[in-house]
Amino acid sequence: MTSFPALVTEHFDPSIAEQIGKSELPPRFLVLYGSVRERSFSRFSAEEAARLLTRMGAEVKIFNPSGLPLPDDAPETHAKVQELRSLVRWCDGMVWSSPERHGAMSSILKAQIDWIPLTEGAIRPSQGKTLAVMQVCGGSQSFNAVNQMRVLGRWMRMFTIPNQSSIAKAWQEFDEEGRMKPSAYYDRIVDVVEELFKITLILKGHADYLADRYSERKENHQQLTARVNQAKI
Repeated sequence: MTSFPALVTEHFDPSIAEQIGKSELPPRFLVLYGSVRERSFSRFSAEEAARLLTRMGAEVKIFNPSGLPLPDDAPETHAKVQELRSLVRWCDGMVWSSPERHGAMSSILKAQIDWIPLTEGAIRPSQGKTLAVMQVCGGSQSFNAVNQMRVLGRWMRMFTIPNQSSIAKAWQEFDEEGRMKPSAYYDRIVDVVEELFKITLILKGHADYLADRYSERKENHQQLTARVNQAKI
């Protein structure tokens, strides 16, 4: 099997390592995948993305969806829910990797996203974070799942990068150890991850400013005014 570094080192962009040195902290990424099968190709592609991000100097954590209850089928205090939400607050960006099932993303990945609240007290956990979307297909190449994830990324107020990955006949693209074989599909994942890393570096430290909205500032001011007036009464 071709080792991982041999697949990327020859054409690796050295400026990435230089830029990471200019940052106070390396960017942090959370990786989500949409299948709990033992031989899960969405997990395999997610792990390839995680290896690449780590190789580029990022800090990466992969969330295991096994044991995560269905949305609204358990209290928010459930251990897996708390783990997921903590990781979302921790990260600067995310990678979502899903199989395409019946022309859509998997319910397993959707459940993870549904457990991420738009608002958590005064915190908006996903707002301003970067996002890369990837999918695996059992047959011919399709883009239904990544397109659907893009809609969700916008709804979660994330900056979804332009590039994306869709692997056709994924069962042919991974070896017995779950490592991706050299191919144009692998090259695309490298492109996606590199773009995600670079855009995250650019936005890191500016997400709060870029995601600051007039309508939300106005609403907060009205709420404050109401409280002050109520106190005077």
